[in-house]
Amino acid sequence: MGQTVTKDSRLHIRCDERTRQLLDKAAGYAHANLSEFVLAQAVAAAERLVREQESITLRGEDFQAFLAALDTPAEPNAALRRAFERHAEQVERA
Repeated sequence: MGQTVTKDSRLHIRCDERTRQLLDKAAGYAHANLSEFVLAQAVAAAERLVREQESITLRGEDFQAFLAALDTPAEPNAALRRAFERHAEQVERA
């Protein structure tokens, strides 16, 4: 038996009449009601955007350079040590 998801959050949007008609037509073609159609399209776009922003694609040679840098990290300089100290102070205050 499938799991039931409770939808307890509302999203209200306003649009002009032309946009509404276009969305209604597209929802009809998709055999979905307007809410289902808009939500599915918004979620797909959001997932795509988040994936693009949270992932990095490297060429083979760049990936090898990245792996080499992980294997032999540079010694922290003064600026990096200060940044770590500031971070530690801010975390302790939080």
